[in-house]
Amino acid sequence: MTSDSPDVPPSATTIEAVDPRLRERRIGTGLAWLGTWSWRWVGVALAIAVLGWLVGMVWSALFPVLLALIVASVLAPAVGFLVRRVKLPRAAAAGLVVIGTLVVVGGVIAGFAPSVAGQGDRIASDAAQGLEKLEDWAVERELVTEKQVTDALSEGRERLQNSAGSIANGLLSGVNTITSGLVTLLLTLVLTFLFLKDGHRFRPWAARMTGPRVGGHVDAVLDQMWTTLGGFVRAQALVSLIDAVLIGIALAVIGVPLVLPLAVLTFFGGFVPIIGAVLAGAIAVLVALVSVGFKGALILLVVILVVQQLEGNVLHPWLQSRAMQLHAGVVILAVTLGSTLFGIAGAFLAVPLTAVAAVVLRYLSALADPAPPPAVVDGPPPGPAQAVDPAAPGSPAPDASSE
Repeated sequence: MTSDSPDVPPSATTIEAVDPRLRERRIGTGLAWLGTWSWRWVGVALAIAVLGWLVGMVWSALFPVLLALIVASVLAPAVGFLVRRVKLPRAAAAGLVVIGTLVVVGGVIAGFAPSVAGQGDRIASDAAQGLEKLEDWAVERELVTEKQVTDALSEGRERLQNSAGSIANGLLSGVNTITSGLVTLLLTLVLTFLFLKDGHRFRPWAARMTGPRVGGHVDAVLDQMWTTLGGFVRAQALVSLIDAVLIGIALAVIGVPLVLPLAVLTFFGGFVPIIGAVLAGAIAVLVALVSVGFKGALILLVVILVVQQLEGNVLHPWLQSRAMQLHAGVVILAVTLGSTLFGIAGAFLAVPLTAVAAVVLRYLSALADPAPPPAVVDGPPPGPAQAVDPAAPGSPAPDASSE
């Protein structure tokens, strides 16, 4: 068949050769699309920047609210148990749970704080000596030059010293006085009590305020967010406790003298996923290198790697549902951004808030997805020329209204 045949459609090149203006229209349409989406992304970036500025302005008030929400999500099951089983009023149950938690946490801190605080300087000194031993070992084997190691260590120390102020500010929610820190703690406790006492009324109120069309979605999203937040924090605390116990046992068996403070450091480091566990494990290995030598440090390193693999491949999938899982890259970026903006407080809050945001995105994605296609059955569907026998098994009953 020749190209003059009417059955062969003309190519785009032929059309553009006949009318060159079509090429200009295509380029103009593409540039208009690119410009439109570029301005949209600029608007999104500006909105994020404004939101970050607002969060920074109200951070001293927002930080206790976020802490209270996290603590309340963890303690809510205990309040529900006292209300349902013991038949206590919700206010009394909330007060009893908050006071009991304060007594337990205060007792643990009072028991561990003297020994941990007294050995903190020794941990720092041993970690520094461990770094020097690693430097000598690497230089002796000509893996790196002494100047490269010295420059890297001095740069790391300089960055740590420069960030010390921001870390302290983040830990105290941007407040530089102990009095303000105590006020923040007191406000967190009061908000936790109020959330436990009246939090069950918020979801119905939010559903009523948003109207009948949106209220159901708001109620469902808030329920998933609350469940995700509480489950994430409880599971993370249990995982951190298991890591601290296992690594503490390894430290005791190897003969490292600073077992208790290193185990406590491992426990709190577990609340900053991935980064916190790596830093706590590195400090434990450096202390072991000084205390028991290279062989003991190598054994401890193997134990820490095994425990972290157990945590990542067994404990987290078992204690947390797949819907709560976040990719390791997302966790690292969230922790890095949170610690950069708000110090230790931001690093601690980054992962729970990211998990809650992921719940919202998953819900919106589920709403945006089209309905699933109907199930595929064997054989072609009946067409206009293929009649369906009403007497055949499985055929739909005739509609009486059409008769």
